[in-house]
Amino acid sequence: MIIIKEAITLSELKTFVKFPFSLYKNNPNWVPPIIKDELETFNKDKNPVFKDANAWFFLAYKGNKIVGRVVAMINWIEINHQKVKKMRFGWFDFIDDKNVSKALLEKVAKIGKEHQLEYMEGPVGFSNLDKVGVLTEGFEHRGNMITWYNDPYYASHYESFGFVKEKGYEENRFPFANAKPEFFERVNVLVKKRYGVKPINFTKTEEVMPLADEMFDLFNESYASLSSFVPINDVQKEYFKKKYISFINPEYIKFIVDKNDKLIAFGIVMPSYADALQKMKGKLFPFGIYHMLQARKKSKDVIFYLIGVHPEYQNKGVTAIIFYEYYKSFKERGVNYCFRTPELEENIAIKQIWKHFEPEIYKKRRTYRKNL
Repeated sequence: MIIIKEAITLSELKTFVKFPFSLYKNNPNWVPPIIKDELETFNKDKNPVFKDANAWFFLAYKGNKIVGRVVAMINWIEINHQKVKKMRFGWFDFIDDKNVSKALLEKVAKIGKEHQLEYMEGPVGFSNLDKVGVLTEGFEHRGNMITWYNDPYYASHYESFGFVKEKGYEENRFPFANAKPEFFERVNVLVKKRYGVKPINFTKTEEVMPLADEMFDLFNESYASLSSFVPINDVQKEYFKKKYISFINPEYIKFIVDKNDKLIAFGIVMPSYADALQKMKGKLFPFGIYHMLQARKKSKDVIFYLIGVHPEYQNKGVTAIIFYEYYKSFKERGVNYCFRTPELEENIAIKQIWKHFEPEIYKKRRTYRKNL
């Protein structure tokens, strides 16, 4: 018999966060999150997303053993302003027992119906800066800090309960050796001259902070046309600045400004923390911070986290400037491999941007949907 309990107290939420550590303890490709960060994400007093969202945390028990978990989420901006009546769910993990996954999904569906929502979709997070999608191909490859990893049986559980594919995502990678400067060096010069734009590079994190709000505003403008995009508000900007920017080498943040010093494009790249996170086993102390700092300093793999270009400058070659600046930084740091975060499979524009790098699709993932 499967019993579903809501996790409410800090102790229960810690149990919720730690469940995948036991589920994937013998899987070399699973990369654990930082427990403290996960708890802050779920903390209604610390994560400003809860000003516009509700969340319920459920654990599945078989006897005294935890066998699954899920977060059910309602984003009220999405529902009230965008008129998208969607029940979100994520952080969905379970043993290979369809009674477990079914019981958890029924809890999510019940909340959605109680709030007169039209459908449920997952796995997704609260916003577009959270993790997304269940892995459907590429299980043999290691995960990273900004994606979920799961075993192959997950997708079959969704499909057996009548869920259908909602969105498909691809993850690409390429060796840095594929970055041939002749493809973007000349365009970089032409675009600077034609539009009077210039790059800004950083050497210290504190140099980035005064411009971070403008970057998040541009993020909202750049991604507004994508399906299910929920804009970041001012309170969330402060939260994300503290949460993400400290993890990023300042030389891996590239801004492009126009002749009036207005931000028109940006790129954010993160060093790979996979090795460090696996060594840390979710804990910052006593040695976790050391492993993170070592990875920040020495990692030879990088992850392209975000590239944003103002709508007025899209398709005008501005990304050539970003790539040229990264080429110089990566060459100096001796980068070996470049990875990209999940991108919508129908996003043809992003594929065109990367075509000269001869990327390889090495993972696929998707979200699933079911009407309520």
